[in-house]
Amino acid sequence: MTYTSRNDLSDHIRKQASALLQARLSDALDLEAQAKQAHWNVKGPHFLQLHELFDRVHDEIEQFVDLLAERITALGHIADGRVTTTASATTLYGYPLEAQGGAAHCQALAASLGAFGKLVRAAIDQADTIGDADTADLFTQLSRETDKQLWFVEAHLQAH
Repeated sequence: MTYTSRNDLSDHIRKQASALLQARLSDALDLEAQAKQAHWNVKGPHFLQLHELFDRVHDEIEQFVDLLAERITALGHIADGRVTTTASATTLYGYPLEAQGGAAHCQALAASLGAFGKLVRAAIDQADTIGDADTADLFTQLSRETDKQLWFVEAHLQAH
């Protein structure tokens, strides 16, 4: 379903960009839930520090979700954030339910952040190719911020 818009991008470009944005929206919603999974379930040394870190990562990813969904709707399409859609469309791996300690949650979340960052960087080029510079810019913003969140999480995995 699409809506009419005075946006001067062609219908074809808007449709392709919306599909690209929707794919990353499903991944971002999954990543957001994974960060909360880590936040709720982390145990062990550095509990409070990691509990708060995972909550900050969640909050940042939540902003990604809004940016992606709002761009889809600005292009005249419907953003699909339903749980069933997210579960069937995400390309991120399933978060390990058995993760308990801080290192296990950091490993799991870092893997998903790294995968998401790679997908977002590919989306920059894809958006450029289809002719939507604004969507490419949005993906560039997400790429920078994903790298920053990955840095924060990975810092807990590196030797002193």
